[in-house]
Order: sequence, then structure tokens, then C-alpha cells
Amino acid sequence: MKSKYISTLLLGGLALASSCSKYTDIKTQGSLIAGATDNYRYLLNYTSTFEYGEKMVDWAAADVEIADSVQQVTIDGYSSYLYMKNVYTWKSPIYEVTTDHDGDWDTYYGRIYNCNVIINEVPTSTGGTDSTKAELMAEALTHRADAYINLVNEYAKPYNSGTASSDLGVPLVLTPDLNQQLNRATVAAVYSRVEADLKTAVRSLPNASAYNTLPDKAAAYSLLARMYLLMSDYTNAGTYADSALLLQSTLKDLATMTSFPYRKSDPEIIFGKIAASYNTYSPNILRLSSEMLSLLGTTDQRYKWFTRDAATYLGNGYSGRYFCMEQLNYENRNIGTSVPEMMLIKAESLARAGNAGGAMDEVNLLRQKRFAAADYVAMTATDQNDAIVKVVQERKREFMCRLLPWLDQRRLKDDPLFTKTYTRTWRGQTYTLEPSSNRYVFPIATYNINLNPEIEQNP
Repeated sequence: MKSKYISTLLLGGLALASSCSKYTDIKTQGSLIAGATDNYRYLLNYTSTFEYGEKMVDWAAADVEIADSVQQVTIDGYSSYLYMKNVYTWKSPIYEVTTDHDGDWDTYYGRIYNCNVIINEVPTSTGGTDSTKAELMAEALTHRADAYINLVNEYAKPYNSGTASSDLGVPLVLTPDLNQQLNRATVAAVYSRVEADLKTAVRSLPNASAYNTLPDKAAAYSLLARMYLLMSDYTNAGTYADSALLLQSTLKDLATMTSFPYRKSDPEIIFGKIAASYNTYSPNILRLSSEMLSLLGTTDQRYKWFTRDAATYLGNGYSGRYFCMEQLNYENRNIGTSVPEMMLIKAESLARAGNAGGAMDEVNLLRQKRFAAADYVAMTATDQNDAIVKVVQERKREFMCRLLPWLDQRRLKDDPLFTKTYTRTWRGQTYTLEPSSNRYVFPIATYNINLNPEIEQNP
């Protein structure tokens, strides 16, 4: 295999590495020594290299609805927006032009490249203590694990214990070698690597980091909780959610807040990651579906904080309400782990184990911070299944337009409590997504397939 194949796959990573090396060179002048351990701290502190995530997932999930003809026509009118239509209508390919790059693929493998540089070079770097080197490698392992969780949940089938050892996952790139083969590992192999990396990392991560973009023990525990939930291993998911909550458990009270905190000072964010897209203005605003709005209700403080009336704000034929979190302080949405996510993972773990009352107790701890006192009503469940449904509904309310709705839709598509066929209309044409559809897995961009022929395409 020619080295240009992997270098093209990792183009995002090489560009980021180049950018960061310029940054490091500037810092090196008069202060650092080439090959020194400190260089890798500078690289990890350059958080934009490790912070950005997906941009496609928003459009596939059921909490978003592009219903206004003006938005559909505008998206159709610009080639740069075509991927949004194709994801929204569950179409393959997503990137129709064979020279177009998939931004999600490039972003995550770009991060992985930089993580691999750190993991592979830090052991032989000079000047640092063994504990310092271990912490740097642990941070890189945590960032890499997060990237692989997202990659395998975009480009591979949902985890199924019966088929994961044969289902195609994504290429496992573990070194910065530009000549390695890029055959797709199995879903089981990807999850196994994520699990091993996080369990290794947590031993050397600090109990708390200065900023939520830098991983600490709670970050590793929270990613393990998310990973086990996606594997339907509810016992381990609950255990690791508890471990994360022991280290970080603060909630914001949306009813008493007067301003929304910046991400770096948001006490709920455990491991800060942001969506690559900035969906604040037309035509790429995230209009909430009628199903989502009905579930949310108007007395919920999340409705008041995170949604706006489209007609009033946008005009020009836009209707309904759209997700406006990014307009609160003009920062991209957090898609990393958080205290509410850990609470609701714990709640689902309890519900799946038959403890409906315990599950509702956990949900109500969160909901008390999401309603004004006059509007709050404690939630109850009649049985185990009712508790599971109500936990998942609370996840929809809490995480709308922030990655998890699509991950939940994928993992629950065959669950009798949630299985559903979705329907969408685009300029008079109807599209459907059935539980068995291959469109729950994103196709890999033709560009990458052409340059890396050993990568098998999704059906």
C-alpha cells in the first residue's frame, strides 16, 4: 500500500500536527529543547486540536425537523450544504462529489494522529519524570478513546454482543506510521481498544484538571460509562457513572440562573468536546421536531433557555422553534460527557435492573434543577418498562441537538420499547428510516474509499 493512502486518510491529522508544530516551534524559541517532554504538554494544551467533533449526526436524529420549504430550498441551492440534506434524508452517499472530504472522518482521525504521536514519542522524550510522562500519555489515550467511540458510532453498526466480533468497525490506527494498512477492525475490536485505553489512562490521570477540556479521572470514568451504555452493558455503565459522579456531581439550576456559563466554567461538563458545526443561523439552524417540542413542554426551563421562536427571530418563512444554545454565549455546543449524562446513565442502569423507584429518584434529582419550583412535579413510574421509557425521554429533553439523541436512536432501534419507523419529507418526496435500515450507519466518503481500497464500504 502506498503511503499517500494513509496520509490522505489522516490529512486532517497531518494538518493539525503541522499547525501544532508551528505553535510548538514558537514556544520552543528560547524556552524548550527539541525532543523534550514539555513539547507534548504544549501540544495537549492546544485544545482545539482535540476538542472538535462531529457535524453530521445532528441532521440524522429525530429531534431535528427541516420542515420549512425556505430552508429546504436554500440548502438545495448550495453544494456546501448538500451533505445536510443527504444525512437528513438518510441517503447514501452523503458526499456525492468524489473529491469531497468527510469532515467528521478527518476530524476524528486528525485527533487520533496527534494522540498517536504523543503516545508513541513521550516514552523516549527527555526531561520529564515518569509520572509526568504517564499523565501525558493517559491524556492522549483518553482523547483517542473518545474519537474511536464517535467513529464507531457513525460508520459501524450499533454494538450487538452477538455480531460485534464480525461486524465491520473502523480502521484502528494506533501509531503515526504512514505506511500501515487501513483494513477495518471489527466493532468488538474497536470497543475493546477503547475499554483498554481508558482503563489504562485512568490510573495516571489527575483527580481534577484545571479545565474540562483536559481529561482527568472523571473524564475517563464518564467515557467508560458512555461506552458501556452503548454496549448495553447496563451494570458496568452504572458503575462507572457512579465513579464519575463521586468526583464531579454539580448541577446548574436553570430556574435561578441569570446567565449561561461559558463552557470552560460550566460545572456540569466533565469532558469538554464540541460539535464541529455552529448551527446558529439559517439555513443550517436546528429546527426542533414537533415530537421533541411535545416531549419538552413549555414550562421546562430547557425550553425557555435553549429554544427560540423561528418566525420572530429569523422571519423569511421559518416556523416552529429552533435550538439556540449556541446563541447564549456564542460557543459551540458541548457534546462531551457531563454530570446530567452520568445521572441518566445511572438511572437507566437502575431501571434496567428492575429498580424503577431508584431510577426515578435519580431522574428527579436532575429535573428539580430543570423547572421552577412552581412548575416542578416529581416523576413516578408504574413498573420497570415505564421507568426505562421515562429515563430515555429525559435523555431526549436534556441532550437535544447534542450527539446523544442519534446514539440513543441507534442503540435502541431494536428495543421493543422504542422501535419505530421514521418518516421525513423533502420538497414533496418522502423518505423513511426503518429499524433494520442500513442508513443507521453512515457511508464512508468515496474519496477515502478510492484512495484506501482496503477499506470496505458500508452497505
